[in-house]
Amino acid sequence: MGFQDTPEEWRVTASVTPFTGNKTSVRTDDVVMPDGSVHSRDYQVHPGSVAVLALDEDGRVLVLRQYRHPVRHKLWEIPAGLLDVPGENPLHAAQRELYEEAHVKAGDWRVLTDVYTTPGGCDEAVRVFLARDLSEAEGERFAVSEEEADMEQARVPLEELVRGVLAGDLHNSCLVVGVLSLSAALAGDGVDALRPADAPWPARPFES
Repeated sequence: MGFQDTPEEWRVTASVTPFTGNKTSVRTDDVVMPDGSVHSRDYQVHPGSVAVLALDEDGRVLVLRQYRHPVRHKLWEIPAGLLDVPGENPLHAAQRELYEEAHVKAGDWRVLTDVYTTPGGCDEAVRVFLARDLSEAEGERFAVSEEEADMEQARVPLEELVRGVLAGDLHNSCLVVGVLSLSAALAGDGVDALRPADAPWPARPFES
Protein backbone atom coordinates (compact mmCIF):
# COMPACT_ATOMS: atom_id res chain seq x y z
CA MET A 1 0.00 0.00 0.00
CA GLY A 2 2.92 2.34 0.44
CA PHE A 3 3.31 5.20 2.91
CA GLN A 4 -0.08 6.91 2.98
CA ASP A 5 -2.83 8.31 5.18
CA THR A 6 -5.69 5.92 5.89
CA PRO A 7 -9.34 6.60 6.74
CA GLU A 8 -10.47 5.75 10.27
CA GLU A 9 -13.39 6.85 12.42
CA TRP A 10 -13.50 6.52 16.20
CA ARG A 11 -16.88 6.07 17.86
CA VAL A 12 -18.81 9.22 18.70
CA THR A 13 -21.24 8.97 21.62
CA ALA A 14 -22.79 12.43 21.28
CA SER A 15 -22.62 15.36 18.86
CA VAL A 16 -23.96 18.93 19.03
CA THR A 17 -23.61 21.99 16.78
CA PRO A 18 -23.53 25.06 19.06
CA PHE A 19 -22.85 27.50 16.22
CA THR A 20 -23.95 27.63 12.58
CA GLY A 21 -22.64 30.39 10.35
CA ASN A 22 -23.20 31.42 6.76
CA LYS A 23 -20.75 28.91 5.27
CA THR A 24 -19.32 26.93 8.19
CA SER A 25 -20.34 25.69 11.61
CA VAL A 26 -18.76 24.49 14.84
CA ARG A 27 -19.40 20.97 16.12
CA THR A 28 -18.63 19.28 19.42
CA ASP A 29 -18.24 15.49 19.36
CA ASP A 30 -17.74 13.20 22.34
CA VAL A 31 -15.15 10.74 21.05
CA VAL A 32 -14.22 7.36 22.53
CA MET A 33 -10.42 7.12 22.92
CA PRO A 34 -8.39 3.89 22.56
CA ASP A 35 -8.28 3.49 26.35
CA GLY A 36 -12.08 3.68 26.56
CA SER A 37 -12.26 7.21 27.96
CA VAL A 38 -14.51 9.80 26.29
CA HIS A 39 -13.34 13.33 25.49
CA SER A 40 -14.94 16.28 23.71
CA ARG A 41 -13.46 17.56 20.48
CA ASP A 42 -14.52 20.93 19.02
CA TYR A 43 -13.96 21.57 15.33
CA GLN A 44 -15.11 23.69 12.43
CA VAL A 45 -17.25 21.96 9.82
CA HIS A 46 -16.23 23.23 6.39
CA PRO A 47 -17.60 22.52 2.89
CA GLY A 48 -14.13 22.22 1.36
CA SER A 49 -12.21 24.44 -1.04
CA VAL A 50 -10.30 24.54 -4.28
CA ALA A 51 -7.22 26.58 -5.16
CA VAL A 52 -5.46 27.24 -8.44
CA LEU A 53 -1.75 27.63 -9.05
CA ALA A 54 -1.90 29.28 -12.47
CA LEU A 55 1.47 29.15 -14.24
CA ASP A 56 2.08 31.20 -17.40
CA GLU A 57 4.44 30.48 -20.27
CA ASP A 58 7.19 32.55 -18.62
CA GLY A 59 7.20 30.47 -15.44
CA ARG A 60 5.32 33.10 -13.44
CA VAL A 61 2.54 32.33 -10.97
CA LEU A 62 -0.64 34.40 -10.86
CA VAL A 63 -1.10 35.70 -7.31
CA LEU A 64 -3.64 37.92 -5.59
CA ARG A 65 -3.19 40.16 -2.54
CA GLN A 66 -6.19 40.21 -0.23
CA TYR A 67 -7.01 41.42 3.27
CA ARG A 68 -7.71 38.61 5.75
CA HIS A 69 -9.36 39.95 8.87
CA PRO A 70 -8.76 37.02 11.29
CA VAL A 71 -4.97 37.39 10.94
CA ARG A 72 -4.98 41.18 10.33
CA HIS A 73 -2.80 40.87 7.24
CA LYS A 74 -2.91 41.44 3.52
CA LEU A 75 -1.72 38.10 2.15
CA TRP A 76 -0.43 37.10 -1.24
CA GLU A 77 -2.51 34.11 -2.28
CA ILE A 78 -3.41 31.98 -5.28
CA PRO A 79 -7.03 32.06 -6.55
CA ALA A 80 -9.24 29.93 -4.33
CA GLY A 81 -12.80 29.49 -3.18
CA LEU A 82 -15.33 27.35 -1.38
CA LEU A 83 -17.12 24.31 -2.74
CA ASP A 84 -20.48 25.99 -2.31
CA VAL A 85 -22.61 23.19 -3.75
CA PRO A 86 -22.53 19.70 -2.18
CA GLY A 87 -21.01 17.23 -4.63
CA GLU A 88 -19.77 20.03 -6.90
CA ASN A 89 -17.08 19.00 -9.36
CA PRO A 90 -13.89 20.58 -7.96
CA LEU A 91 -12.46 21.26 -11.42
CA HIS A 92 -15.53 23.26 -12.37
CA ALA A 93 -15.27 25.19 -9.11
CA ALA A 94 -11.56 25.91 -9.74
CA GLN A 95 -12.28 27.14 -13.26
CA ARG A 96 -14.98 29.42 -11.86
CA GLU A 97 -12.67 30.86 -9.20
CA LEU A 98 -9.90 31.54 -11.72
CA TYR A 99 -12.37 33.41 -13.91
CA GLU A 100 -14.05 35.34 -11.09
CA GLU A 101 -10.91 36.38 -9.23
CA ALA A 102 -8.47 36.89 -12.12
CA HIS A 103 -10.55 36.91 -15.36
CA VAL A 104 -8.29 34.15 -16.69
CA LYS A 105 -8.95 30.75 -18.26
CA ALA A 106 -6.58 27.82 -18.70
CA GLY A 107 -6.25 25.13 -21.36
CA ASP A 108 -4.40 22.55 -19.26
CA TRP A 109 -5.47 21.40 -15.78
CA ARG A 110 -3.92 18.87 -13.40
CA VAL A 111 -4.23 18.03 -9.71
CA LEU A 112 -1.18 19.40 -7.91
CA THR A 113 -1.97 18.21 -4.38
CA ASP A 114 -4.74 17.56 -1.84
CA VAL A 115 -4.45 18.77 1.75
CA TYR A 116 -6.32 19.09 5.03
CA THR A 117 -5.53 22.65 6.09
CA THR A 118 -5.90 22.32 9.88
CA PRO A 119 -6.98 18.74 10.71
CA GLY A 120 -6.65 19.28 14.45
CA GLY A 121 -9.49 21.81 14.49
CA CYS A 122 -11.25 21.87 11.12
CA ASP A 123 -12.36 19.29 8.55
CA GLU A 124 -11.57 21.56 5.57
CA ALA A 125 -10.11 19.69 2.61
CA VAL A 126 -8.49 21.64 -0.25
CA ARG A 127 -7.65 20.44 -3.74
CA VAL A 128 -4.89 22.54 -5.33
CA PHE A 129 -4.87 22.48 -9.12
CA LEU A 130 -2.08 23.37 -11.52
CA ALA A 131 -3.43 25.42 -14.44
CA ARG A 132 -1.35 26.17 -17.54
CA ASP A 133 -1.90 27.51 -21.06
CA LEU A 134 -3.37 30.72 -19.64
CA SER A 135 -5.33 33.33 -21.56
CA GLU A 136 -7.73 36.14 -20.75
CA ALA A 137 -11.31 35.03 -20.24
CA GLU A 138 -14.02 36.21 -22.60
CA GLY A 139 -16.80 38.59 -21.63
CA GLU A 140 -17.10 41.09 -18.84
CA ARG A 141 -15.16 40.82 -15.62
CA PHE A 142 -16.92 39.32 -12.64
CA ALA A 143 -18.24 42.01 -10.27
CA VAL A 144 -16.32 41.68 -6.99
CA SER A 145 -17.30 43.10 -3.61
CA GLU A 146 -16.27 43.29 0.06
CA GLU A 147 -12.59 42.28 0.60
CA GLU A 148 -12.26 41.17 -3.01
CA ALA A 149 -12.95 44.71 -4.24
CA ASP A 150 -9.52 45.69 -2.86
CA MET A 151 -7.56 42.78 -4.37
CA GLU A 152 -4.31 43.33 -6.24
CA GLN A 153 -3.03 40.97 -8.92
CA ALA A 154 0.51 40.13 -10.01
CA ARG A 155 2.52 37.47 -11.80
CA VAL A 156 5.63 36.39 -9.92
CA PRO A 157 8.37 33.92 -10.92
CA LEU A 158 7.95 30.59 -9.16
CA GLU A 159 11.50 30.74 -7.78
CA GLU A 160 10.82 34.11 -6.13
CA LEU A 161 7.74 32.73 -4.40
CA VAL A 162 9.67 29.70 -3.15
CA ARG A 163 12.30 32.03 -1.67
CA GLY A 164 9.54 34.09 -0.04
CA VAL A 165 7.98 31.01 1.54
CA LEU A 166 11.29 29.78 2.95
CA ALA A 167 12.15 33.27 4.21
CA GLY A 168 8.90 33.46 6.17
CA ASP A 169 7.54 36.30 4.05
CA LEU A 170 4.56 34.43 2.54
CA HIS A 171 2.05 32.63 4.77
CA ASN A 172 -1.10 31.66 2.88
CA SER A 173 -1.37 27.88 3.15
CA CYS A 174 -2.60 27.23 -0.40
CA LEU A 175 0.17 29.38 -1.86
CA VAL A 176 2.81 27.72 0.32
CA VAL A 177 1.63 24.20 -0.49
CA GLY A 178 1.15 25.02 -4.16
CA VAL A 179 4.49 26.61 -4.93
CA LEU A 180 6.51 24.06 -2.95
CA SER A 181 4.59 21.17 -4.56
CA LEU A 182 5.15 22.55 -8.04
CA SER A 183 8.83 23.14 -7.32
CA ALA A 184 9.13 19.52 -6.14
CA ALA A 185 7.27 18.24 -9.20
CA LEU A 186 9.54 20.16 -11.57
CA ALA A 187 12.62 18.83 -9.78
CA GLY A 188 11.22 15.28 -9.85
CA ASP A 189 9.10 13.49 -12.42
CA GLY A 190 7.72 16.66 -14.03
CA VAL A 191 4.20 18.04 -14.26
CA ASP A 192 3.15 15.44 -16.82
CA ALA A 193 3.35 12.87 -14.01
CA LEU A 194 0.76 14.77 -11.93
CA ARG A 195 -2.71 13.33 -11.52
CA PRO A 196 -5.37 14.24 -14.10
CA ALA A 197 -7.76 17.06 -13.24
CA ASP A 198 -10.65 14.62 -12.67
CA ALA A 199 -8.72 12.32 -10.29
CA PRO A 200 -10.84 10.91 -7.44
CA TRP A 201 -10.91 12.92 -4.21
CA PRO A 202 -12.16 10.74 -1.35
CA ALA A 203 -12.19 13.68 1.09
CA ARG A 204 -14.84 15.43 -1.03
CA PRO A 205 -16.51 12.98 -3.44
CA PHE A 206 -17.90 14.70 -6.50
CA GLU A 207 -20.00 14.17 -9.58
CA SER A 208 -18.26 13.96 -12.97
